[in-house]
Amino acid sequence: MQTIGQLIKQSGLSRSTLLYYDKVKLLSPSGRSAANYRLYTSEDTQRLSQILLYRQAGISLENIALLLDAQTSQLSAILEQRLEALNLEMSEIRHQQQLLLQLLGASSQLRSTKLMNKQQWIEILRASGMDEAAMRNWHIEFERKLPLVHSDFLQSLGIKSAEIATIKAYR
Repeated sequence: MQTIGQLIKQSGLSRSTLLYYDKVKLLSPSGRSAANYRLYTSEDTQRLSQILLYRQAGISLENIALLLDAQTSQLSAILEQRLEALNLEMSEIRHQQQLLLQLLGASSQLRSTKLMNKQQWIEILRASGMDEAAMRNWHIEFERKLPLVHSDFLQSLGIKSAEIATIKAYR
């Protein structure tokens, strides 16, 4: 059994965080000492490890409570919901990156960003020997194997929705 102080040292969390987890019934101590101090078992520390893992994934405490007691189908649904939210956030951030690059214009240090635009990508494909037909086939195969990743990639290049729809419809 570990005291709250030992669990604080092991987890790096604050005492108030652990007390809050107890208050919201996310992690309650399994026992009390003779002096009424909270005591945590190895199962409690394993539960805390799961809580910390889910927090790192950006999952809310409310959903963590559900995950810890969930059936496999519920677990997948909650994790997929978080993944979808992340995908949306990333798409919005990429759009903001493209807008900022447009606002900066030619004066920006494009090479210092972790972003490629459509023209740069086409130049790379052409330099590697691909013609229009080969690029079209590349998109067809990308769409067939990984349609969501393909959409995400096209968005990351700053391509507008209408053109993405056209590219994804290649046959």
